[in-house]
Amino acid sequence: MDIMIRQIQTIERIDRFIRMRATGGPDEFASRLGISKTKLYRTIQLMKKLNAPVEYDIAQQSYVYAEVGEFTFGFCVKNESIREFGVSL
Repeated sequence: MDIMIRQIQTIERIDRFIRMRATGGPDEFASRLGISKTKLYRTIQLMKKLNAPVEYDIAQQSYVYAEVGEFTFGFCVKNESIREFGVSL
């Protein structure tokens, strides 16, 4: 059970950095998280299997989501109409 909780916590941390578009490259990101690059890649693959549209944007040097949303132990697409009212996500 502790392994699962740690994995979820790692996913939550990765999600926060991705939404801020502040991950940096894989080496830098793994270092920030205190995990190996291999564990980073495996966790991102797990997130993708759980429907998170994670991509690496070379121009921004950051992992990003291809759709607006956040990870909530499954990916949830945000309602686009929120933007019409000037609310920042």
